[in-house]
Amino acid sequence: MTTQPLPEHPDFLWRNPEPRSSYDVVIVGAGGHGLATAYYLARNHGITNVAVVEKGWLAGGNMARNTTIIRSNYLWDESSAIYEHALKLWEGLPEELDYDFLFSQRGVLNLAHTLQDVRDSVRRVNANRLNGVDAEWLEPDEVAEVCPILNVSPRTRYPVLGATFQPRAGIAKHDHVAWALARRLDELGVDLIQGCEVTGFVKDGDRVVGVETSRGRIHAGRVGLAAAGHSSVLAELAGFRLPIQSHPLQALVSELHEPVHPTVVMSNHVHVYVSQAHKGELVMGAGVDAYNGYGQRGSFHVIEQQMAAAVELFPVFARAHVLRTWGGIVDVTPDASPIVGTTPIENLYVNCGWGTGGFKGMPAAGLTFAHTIATGEPHPLNAPFALERFATGALIDEHGAAAVAH
Repeated sequence: MTTQPLPEHPDFLWRNPEPRSSYDVVIVGAGGHGLATAYYLARNHGITNVAVVEKGWLAGGNMARNTTIIRSNYLWDESSAIYEHALKLWEGLPEELDYDFLFSQRGVLNLAHTLQDVRDSVRRVNANRLNGVDAEWLEPDEVAEVCPILNVSPRTRYPVLGATFQPRAGIAKHDHVAWALARRLDELGVDLIQGCEVTGFVKDGDRVVGVETSRGRIHAGRVGLAAAGHSSVLAELAGFRLPIQSHPLQALVSELHEPVHPTVVMSNHVHVYVSQAHKGELVMGAGVDAYNGYGQRGSFHVIEQQMAAAVELFPVFARAHVLRTWGGIVDVTPDASPIVGTTPIENLYVNCGWGTGGFKGMPAAGLTFAHTIATGEPHPLNAPFALERFATGALIDEHGAAAVAH
């Protein structure tokens, strides 16, 4: 008897099961962080009786709406440690998941336009080196060598005075990452349940014992929240508050072009960042819209301002046409650092507040959040990012390294 080979393009990569009545763990949110958490629960802790529930479709939120930049050049020791661990995991994930999601380590330039930018940037490079992160300071002529199409003329409105450069940073194909994790989770027996909105929590005193959903009640030994911008909404349903604000963050792409942009360029000062996707689109973004909201769209004036900045930095882009725009919802904490750990409610855990750093931090977030859920105790990497720091004052202020932060 001979077996038939698997089709090159299977009909599905994962099952769409009906939710069971109970699980050991329920993860709320089937974006990158929810999928990564379930993966590390299974891989590192042997916990496979897990449901990942998603009110929409798998990876249809911020995972589908980010700009895919991966880097670890953050200022403070705590941030540097978790993002550098994430980058090291990124470097091994394609082989580990047996899925090529086009992880391209093309480097990231963070531009400096003022003397204060220069001082802050050099400080960050030195801090990175002390933490074993590859980082260097480049003078304007060296910046031009890395990215020849960048305008480093001193006669521009905001001249480039130099830049930090992290060579190991880069980009990846975000939807392929989600599909890789979903396929592996399905193989491990984890249930990925789409179209299943959490509407409340089942509690026994101060302990969560399940979730109410649009598809019925699901009992759970432990519940992990990985819902990004909607984390505060879920926390209110559970009976506590999170110190996060949700803002729209928009980005756009051009039509396809031949390869012209060899790296990733970010400018906090003029609020634009630019990379070129594998297919050829120029991917551009800016800062968050100032207002709070959950709309997956942004304001036109932000697009206008980022276009002005992009054309000044890259005159060659002046004739490029915008193909499409989109928006995500970022969850921002007072110190621009995430919250990963326990909550005031027993058996309820939260992973949120990544702001604009969620995609790059995804593997380490999933690994540490899975450890916290499985053991009830924080991993050393996420211990500093506990909710309690907003009461103790042990903040990790990354506004300087994360102002645009993609």
